[in-house]
Amino acid sequence: MSPPDSKSAAVARAQFSELGPNAAGAAGQEMNLNLILDVAVTLALEVGRVKMSVRDLLQLAPGAVVELDRLAGEPLDVLVNGVRIARGEVVVVNEKFGIRLNPPRHCRLAV
Repeated sequence: MSPPDSKSAAVARAQFSELGPNAAGAAGQEMNLNLILDVAVTLALEVGRVKMSVRDLLQLAPGAVVELDRLAGEPLDVLVNGVRIARGEVVVVNEKFGIRLNPPRHCRLAV
């Protein structure tokens, strides 16, 4: 394979639009959320975390208590694909656990 002819090959720097919350509106295009409505994501509710050694992990038995880094009554984190989108509190509805969402001020989560 021979190298491209430098006289006939035109090289130009790539140009990209600005990213951000108003990027679509600035370009005169409206975002179509219908394109992503059926995309599956992982929703997780995080009560707290703890670091422990494998030795301590292997010694856990039924009835063991693992102390987490949160206080009782603190809000849970609501994570989508590992990113916190909201906080919430545990509630009981018809004898089942649920979560009442309290979105952060910067989040535009519609619930």
